Amino acid sequence: MTNHYRNTISIVYHLLFCISITSSSPPSLIRQFSDDFNTNLQQEEGAEPNTIIEEAHYLHRPQEISSRDYKVSASSAVTGLRHSRPSTYSLKIESFNTLLNAERYESRPFPVGEYNWTLVVYPNGNKKDKGSGYLSLYVTIDKSTLVDAHQEVYTDLRFYIFNKNERQYLTIQDTDVWRFDVFKTMWGFSKVLPVDTFKDTKNGYLYDGDHCEFGVDVTIPSPFKMSELFSITEKLDNPRFTWTIRGFSMLFKEYYYSDVFSIGGRSWNIKVYPSGYHTGEGKDLSMYLSLNMNEKLRPNEKIYVRAKLRVLNQRQFDNKETQVNYWYFTPGAACGLHEFISLSDLKDSSKGFLVNDVLMVQAVMEVISSTKYSPS
Repeated sequence: MTNHYRNTISIVYHLLFCISITSSSPPSLIRQFSDDFNTNLQQEEGAEPNTIIEEAHYLHRPQEISSRDYKVSASSAVTGLRHSRPSTYSLKIESFNTLLNAERYESRPFPVGEYNWTLVVYPNGNKKDKGSGYLSLYVTIDKSTLVDAHQEVYTDLRFYIFNKNERQYLTIQDTDVWRFDVFKTMWGFSKVLPVDTFKDTKNGYLYDGDHCEFGVDVTIPSPFKMSELFSITEKLDNPRFTWTIRGFSMLFKEYYYSDVFSIGGRSWNIKVYPSGYHTGEGKDLSMYLSLNMNEKLRPNEKIYVRAKLRVLNQRQFDNKETQVNYWYFTPGAACGLHEFISLSDLKDSSKGFLVNDVLMVQAVMEVISSTKYSPS
């Protein structure tokens, strides 16, 4: 009886304990775990909680970007001298040494595209960008001219420093474009020139006492609207065309065309002058590969062709051939030789080119180009 009483008391005690647990708010328990976990994660990453949003969402502090923080190598910077002045903005300073007491100088805003920009000079270097002891040059974009928080502006920048000794501008630019957005509003170079080099009047950057000139070109490249794709076809279907000319001795016209043949998506003819043309007139056979007159070419379109022209030997001796490498710009254009084969060799029956008054000529197309234009 006593044992039964003790067991009953134990069961009641456990039931009361379970009821007390289930009476606690499940969201409260889950929320506490989530908050503790995210708070620890947030503290590890150095972020601060967003007090506007209760459910443990956090915002990271935006950092001001200057020189390329994602490039380790400085090899992408290109320097040089040029006579041309800055095309976007020029900044002339008549008292540079006095400016050394200031951290930086900012020009007035100037427009490029739909945005406002500012040229920034650090006379002693931008220490936050590891530029201490150097002259630092940057460009900033006005955030208010960006349409939305996700907008990105890709820009080419070229910075200028006038050198009076050379009567030219020292320029520095990057081989890549710079990406500006609301979080990255300042880009440039932290180490343009050592300050000591710049201040030494013997070097020509400071002149007429304490004068100097800086400048910048800000260019916003626009996506191309026109393009072309040039390709070469080397494996052509049925690349060979043979023209059998019967009664050669009875040909009295100045020139003759073969039937039209199509290779590489274009129409062609072989053109023959039986008694020669130009320097071959009266002594040689002249032969050419001609783009058919009915071919349609777009303005400025051209076709590159590599082919062989042959006079076939009908007695198993060597053929007479020449290589054709030519750009065709207009329908009817032709390429070949004025002096393809001498008429004396051609008419010598022992040499096998003209047999029973039959002449066989051939074109073998090796390469034909094509170009696709956009817009077409």
